[in-house]
Amino acid sequence: MSNFPSPPVPHDRQFVLGQHLRMSILTSAEETDGRHDLSDIVLPADAGTPLHLHTGYEERIWVVEGSLTVWAGPDTFTLRSGDFYAIPMNTPHTIKAGPEGARSLNITSPAAFAELIRRSGTPAHLATAETEWDMGLFQAVTEELGDIILGPPGAVPADLEKSPAGHSGPDRA
Repeated sequence: MSNFPSPPVPHDRQFVLGQHLRMSILTSAEETDGRHDLSDIVLPADAGTPLHLHTGYEERIWVVEGSLTVWAGPDTFTLRSGDFYAIPMNTPHTIKAGPEGARSLNITSPAAFAELIRRSGTPAHLATAETEWDMGLFQAVTEELGDIILGPPGAVPADLEKSPAGHSGPDRA
C-alpha cells in the first residue's frame, strides 16, 4: 500500500481487532449528536468480515487504497481507490480486502460502528503481533448494537438460501 497520509489521530481513538483490522475514529457519535461516525480502516490482504447485517444503521464505504469486494444482498462489487458503496440497513453483507489489503473511510448513520470497535477492540498502542481478536466480546457488543452475525468469514448472502430445510434466513428466536 502507498504512504497516503493519515490524519493525526489521538491514541485513544485508534484500535485493532487482532491482526484483522486497524481503525482510527475520525468523527465520533459524541461529536455529531449520534447522527454518524467516520472511521479510517485498514484491512490486511484477504481479511474478511463475517456475513452480517445491521438493524440500526447504514454503512457507507469509500475506498482510499487497495480493493474491497462487497457482497450485499444479491449484489457483488469489487471497489477500488475512489469507489464508494452504501449498504442499507437490514441488508446481509460481507466485505473482503483484496490481495494488497485495503484502506477505506467508513461512515455509519446513525453512529454505531466506531462504538463497536472502540468497545470490542484493543487500543492500538497496546497491541502487539500476538494480539488476538476477542470474538466473545465482539459478539456481545455486536448483539447489543442490534447487529446480527449470519455466518463466518467467507460466507456470502447467497449462502442464506442454502440453509437447511429450505429455511431462507437466520433463526431469530
